[in-house]
Amino acid sequence: MSRLALASLSLLAYTYVGYPALVAALARVSGKEHPKDPSFEPRVSVLIPCYNAKSYVRAKLESLVQQDYPKDKLEILVYSDASTDGSDDEVRAFEDRGVTLVRGEARKGKPTALNVLRPRATGEILVLTDIRQPLSPNAIRDLVGHFADPSVGCVSGNLELVGGTGAGFYWKYENFIRKQESRFRGMVGVTGPLYAIRAGDLGQVPDDVILDDMFIPLQLRLRGKKLLLEEAAVALDDAFEDDREKGRKVRTLAGNFQLFEKLPALLSPAKNPIFLETFSHKLLRLAGPVLLGTLGAGTLHGALFGKTVVERTAMRALLAGEVGFVVLAALGPKAGAPGRLARTFIVLNTAAVEGFLRYVRGRQEVTW
Repeated sequence: MSRLALASLSLLAYTYVGYPALVAALARVSGKEHPKDPSFEPRVSVLIPCYNAKSYVRAKLESLVQQDYPKDKLEILVYSDASTDGSDDEVRAFEDRGVTLVRGEARKGKPTALNVLRPRATGEILVLTDIRQPLSPNAIRDLVGHFADPSVGCVSGNLELVGGTGAGFYWKYENFIRKQESRFRGMVGVTGPLYAIRAGDLGQVPDDVILDDMFIPLQLRLRGKKLLLEEAAVALDDAFEDDREKGRKVRTLAGNFQLFEKLPALLSPAKNPIFLETFSHKLLRLAGPVLLGTLGAGTLHGALFGKTVVERTAMRALLAGEVGFVVLAALGPKAGAPGRLARTFIVLNTAAVEGFLRYVRGRQEVTW
C-alpha cells in the first residue's frame, strides 16, 4: 500500500507540477513563434449568446463597437436565449451602431445559439464571445491577424481575472500552462469567453454539447489545424470566490467527460497530435479525486501496517502532511494565500466528482 501511496503522489506531483515544468521546457526548446499579420482584414462576424445578462450588455457591446477594426467589415450578432430581464432592450439600444438582435423564444443554450447565428453571419472569420466579459480594444484585430496563415484553425483570446481569490490564483497557473502549450504545439481547448474560427470550419454544433470551447477547436486539432493563444486579445472578468466558482467548474468537468465520449480519437496517441497534453492536462486532472483517494488510503495503511519502522515513519510523516493540507484548506482565506490555494484545490477535485456524477446521470444541462 505504501507503493500505491507513492505512485499516487508521484502522479499528482506530475499533474500539477511536473507537467507544467515539462511543457514549459518543451516550449522553450522546440516552441515556435506564431506571428500575426495586422494588415489582414477579412470581414468578421461576432457571435454572442446571451441569457438574462442585462447588467453586462452595455459594457460588452461598447467594447465591441469601439474595436480597432474597420466598421464596414465588422458585424455583431447577439442571440437572446429567451431572456426575460430586459437584456433585449439593452441590445436594441445598439442597433444603430451595427448590432443585430436575434431572439429565441425558448431557452435552449449556447449550442442552439451558435447554430442559429452561424448561417446568418456574413463574416469570413467568426469571433465567438460571451456577454459578460468586455474586450480589449485590439482584441479582434489581434485574433484575426493569425488567420493569414492557412494552417491556423482556431485562435483563443486571453482571459484575465481581477481579484485575489483562490480561483484567481488558480487561473493564473492555468493560463501559464495554456501559454506554454500554445508556444509548443497547441492548447487542449481554448478560452470560452473569446475565440475565433473560420466560418467554413464551424459546422453544426450538437445541441447537447456542454463545452463548445473544447469540442469545436479540438475537432480542428484532430484534423491537423493549429490552436493558438493570442495573449494581447484580452477578455476581462472578475475572479469569484470558490463557492460561486465551484458551480462553473462542475459544469466544465462534466463537459470534459462528455468530450471524450464525443471525440474518442482524443484518447488515441496515433490520432491525437497533442495526446501528451490531453493526457497530462485533462485526463489526469479528471483522475485527481481517485489519485487523492488512493494516496490517502495507501498512506494510512502504510502508517499503521508498514513492514518496517522506516516505512511506517515515512508514511506517518506523509499522513501528517496530508492532514495539515486538509486543515489549511478548511481554514481557507483565514490562512492567507496558502489557505486559499489549498481550498481551491479541494474545491476543484470535489467539482470533478460532482461533474462525473452529473455526466453519468445525464443531468448536466447545456443552458447557462
